[in-house]
This record gives sequence, C-alpha cells and structure tokens, in this order.
Amino acid sequence: MDGILDETHYKTKFGTSNPNLKVIAEMKKQGVEFFVCGQYLASEKIDPKTLTPDVALAADALLVLMQYQNMGYALMSF
Repeated sequence: MDGILDETHYKTKFGTSNPNLKVIAEMKKQGVEFFVCGQYLASEKIDPKTLTPDVALAADALLVLMQYQNMGYALMSF
C-alpha cells in the first residue's frame, strides 16, 4: 500500500520521494487505470486522502472486478 501514498505521506514515512508516482502517472497517461479497495482501506484504517490522486477509490474491489469482467476482461487467479 505504501507505493501509492502521495508524496507528502511517503516522504514522512520513508524520508525520501515516492519513486512509484512517476511510473503511475506515466501509465495513467497511457490509459492504465488504478484502483484501491475502499473496504481494505477501512479495515486497515488508512485515510484515502493520503494516497496519490492517480489511484481511484473503489467502494469494493469485487465490484471493480465484476465490472471489468462484464466488459470482457478475465480474472486470472493463481
């Protein structure tokens, strides 16, 4: 979860800039969508305001999975 912290909160926790933000922003420009499960954040008591705005808050990961499966994507579980 730390990889999607915004710059301020990442730097506070690790003392350095978040190296993931540039990659996430570039992938988003290329059409990649990032989601974080709101249920997980709630269970871990993580404030969504501490995360990069490039990651969308989903009410529940299963809802996102169902939506994408309905659009023809396949879930590959290992």
